[in-house]
Amino acid sequence: MIRRDEADEDSQAAQGGRERDEAGGAAAGRGVVWVEHVTQTSAIAHPATASARAGTEPNGDRMCTRFDAGRTDLNEGALVTSRYIVVGPGSSDTAAAVRDALAEALASRGSLARLGAFAGTTPQAAAANPTGALAAALEAVRAEDADYVLVDGVDEADARTFDALGWDLDLAASARAGVVLVLDADGVDAELLAEEVLVARTRAAAHQAEICAVVLPAAHASAIAGDALVLPLPLDGAAVDALVDSPAPAAVTPESFQADLIDRARADRKRIVLPEPEDDRVLLAAAEVIARRIADVILVGDESRIAARAAELGVDVSAARVVSVDDPELREKYAAEFARLREKKGVTLEQARDTVADVSYFGTMMVHMGDADGMVSGAAHTTAHTIVPSFQIIKTAPGVSIVSSIFLMLMKDRVWAFGDCAVNPNPTPEQLADIAISSAATAARFGVDPKVAMLSYSTGSSGSGPDVDAVVEATRILREKAPDLAVEGPIQFDAAVDPSVAATKLPDSPVAGQATVFVFPSLEAGNIGYKAVQRSSGAVAVGPVLQGLNKPVNDLSRGALVEDIVNTVALTAVQAQG
Repeated sequence: MIRRDEADEDSQAAQGGRERDEAGGAAAGRGVVWVEHVTQTSAIAHPATASARAGTEPNGDRMCTRFDAGRTDLNEGALVTSRYIVVGPGSSDTAAAVRDALAEALASRGSLARLGAFAGTTPQAAAANPTGALAAALEAVRAEDADYVLVDGVDEADARTFDALGWDLDLAASARAGVVLVLDADGVDAELLAEEVLVARTRAAAHQAEICAVVLPAAHASAIAGDALVLPLPLDGAAVDALVDSPAPAAVTPESFQADLIDRARADRKRIVLPEPEDDRVLLAAAEVIARRIADVILVGDESRIAARAAELGVDVSAARVVSVDDPELREKYAAEFARLREKKGVTLEQARDTVADVSYFGTMMVHMGDADGMVSGAAHTTAHTIVPSFQIIKTAPGVSIVSSIFLMLMKDRVWAFGDCAVNPNPTPEQLADIAISSAATAARFGVDPKVAMLSYSTGSSGSGPDVDAVVEATRILREKAPDLAVEGPIQFDAAVDPSVAATKLPDSPVAGQATVFVFPSLEAGNIGYKAVQRSSGAVAVGPVLQGLNKPVNDLSRGALVEDIVNTVALTAVQAQG
């Protein structure tokens, strides 16, 4: 509850802390084989590199933010994989020979692990629940820490009821793998071979996978023209060297992004408080977070009730720390600090004791006082109930004038950042500029090279009016405060993302046609925009990610799925890594 004497300080929370709708989160007959070379890189930037890219320094009466916009430092963080796909009608013997030859060649170059494409799952699970099974298979592959991981693709005899090749391509794309096409060319002319390669490449691209090499008998190698790497059979050392040296695919799928996120969280585990364990989704998510070692979980509630309900659900949360709002020592400690923080608002110690008995305030005080590293809440409470305490207690980080939010939009082959879609209804030009700076910094932390589009219904000087003028002014302020940040505005969404439109409307812009961070002029536009993209494209919307606070607190939709909660915990843990 916000008292009247707190309304002035909490005006941003009162405006932006309204309830939201749910965010949503969240050639046949041929064999396949992949190879993982553990020297490639994650899509999640290391925290030190994100902070190095964005800093602040005086610039007249403003703070100037420095951005090295040309770097994303993707070489720091979790490891990724590359894959080789063997495809050919009636080529099971050829595929098996290539797998064995690759295994022998790679083992001579370093440590090797070999597993099947259904590692971590089963053909039955993949047919019934492909999304969940793919996540399990991806985790099993990424768990291997050998120099090379050889994954044997699905034999169609083991997966008669679903698209085996589609599964292999999805796993290859999600593991950020290059696909090698092996063709048995006996009796096939050069034109047909070339057509087979084209069809296979098109099919792979539809799954965001890439064919990085084609393997076929040496007598037919000249049949394949173009930019494809052709490896003649039998494979020799030079062919394998060329394969290993081929570049890894750059596409970032929703699955690969989420896997990178989990790996980053695991690398430096943080303590995340979940103050709503009475909600079954939270308990189920807590159990998954613990089992996958994503974070150290703190639950706020009654220990016996939590244990009993977890047993009924068949999950284990015994490794979680459980604290109660009725713990006299903690309650008194938090009350005294809250009263001190709110002394100028007239809050007494007795009032503070009542306030911190609320689970959102209690969890926020844990973060503020260092008893937890971050908080995730909102599954059972409104946005305001979750974020108002953070505005009052944790407050904004130095150099930040406004708390805002972004959604990380996981498209089929890339990640975009949309802000502000959840907190500030009608930001001023100064606030829009600060939202853009915060959004660019958050995007960089999660591996997105920030190229900022200040969105409007006008591109450049094509339109006019108060709303356009506000974006013009916001862009001017943004360029003054962050002169190294790649930015364009005002700009329409089509000109921001479509190179052909950009070439017509803003041909000399370094951002138009390739924007990655999109700043909407209002909460109404942002909320409509992210939902339209999410629902029409099938994108996974991760967020809202609150930005600008001294310590991380993130809000869940009350329609959040267990997967959404797990992802938000991982995201909050990465934020807490600093």
